[in-house]
Amino acid sequence: MTPATADALPGSPTAASITRWVEGYVAAWTSNAPGDIEALFTDDAEYHESPFDTRWIGRTGIVEGWRSRWDWQSGGWEFEWSVTAIDGWDVVITGIGRYAELGDFDNLWTVTFDETGRCSRFVMVNTERS
Repeated sequence: MTPATADALPGSPTAASITRWVEGYVAAWTSNAPGDIEALFTDDAEYHESPFDTRWIGRTGIVEGWRSRWDWQSGGWEFEWSVTAIDGWDVVITGIGRYAELGDFDNLWTVTFDETGRCSRFVMVNTERS
């Protein structure tokens, strides 16, 4: 389903709430502050990333994993993104991450939200551009 045609469930994500969440994600990636990261995820959230072996479980695990990447992400980056689909509580986001230290990556995110607007499951596929 596309954002324009998705049948919204009461309290489920909207284009506006997803935009706020991604803006919060970008702000947290910029600040690396635990509180900014924690605000995005439920207590029992899961964060998975491939092709890397990233399996951060629970908000505390996500904060620790996220902050462990500060050395290379603080070298400079930018992120362009768009909502590709909304299906109930699940959202697909596509983007391009450009990192001064690592190069450019196509991103495919599948994000599951709860009724509070926090992410309960985050799955990212990164593909390095050549």
